Amino acid sequence: MSKYISSIQNPAVKRLLQLQDKSRARKKEGGFIIEGVREIALAIAGGYKITEVYFNEAVISEDEVAGMVNDTAMMTSLSTEVYQKVAYRAGTEGVIAFAKAETKTLQELALPKNPLLLIAEAPEKPGNIGALLRTADAAGVDAVIIANPKTDLYNPNIIRSSVGCVFTTQIATGTTAEVISFLQEKGIAVYSAILQEAVDYAAQDYTTPTAIVVGTEATGLSQEWRTVGTNIKIPMRGKIDSMNVSVAAGILVFEARRQRG
Repeated sequence: MSKYISSIQNPAVKRLLQLQDKSRARKKEGGFIIEGVREIALAIAGGYKITEVYFNEAVISEDEVAGMVNDTAMMTSLSTEVYQKVAYRAGTEGVIAFAKAETKTLQELALPKNPLLLIAEAPEKPGNIGALLRTADAAGVDAVIIANPKTDLYNPNIIRSSVGCVFTTQIATGTTAEVISFLQEKGIAVYSAILQEAVDYAAQDYTTPTAIVVGTEATGLSQEWRTVGTNIKIPMRGKIDSMNVSVAAGILVFEARRQRG
């Protein structure tokens, strides 16, 4: 039988709200909150360990929840009032879980012989990070690397905007210098999306080990990237020279994927 919580003053409820709202709380516990049936299933498929599950029996039965997770996960039933308080999304599916974080170091990435990587330097907006992860999943890139990360990867807005793709792709983080050193050590060609002194992206060969690198829309890539590989650009036909970073990344990685058949 699961435990039951009916008071929003319960310390467990306050803890869940902290985990939803505070990067510091997630870092301290080494874990984060996942909300929704599909997202929890994707996390489990991606090797994440679910240790706690909270559900609202008005929406989903205890048996259904038990069928989603392993026997060692602690189950807690929440009243409708409590569940609505802790749920991040409206119209949710009545279940949230606590999972252990699984962020990899660069050296822990399991890469094939001919990898295709997407690297994003210092992305800040959770919506953009989520969209980049969806793009990476759709193109089947082998890993996403966040250089100089500014945002906690397990921010609920990233999980939501990535539609769970934060769990489907290998993700590693490091400083820009560490990432560049890693790519050079592995013999991976670097193609940096930069407007100035750049060549047309479509004229390049991405069939060998390749890293596509994108920066923020506001400031672009740092100077360090401009001398380590080939600077590429997407020719613009309009009046401005700015494009959403996830759209640009999609164009570039799908061209690489097209060349690879």
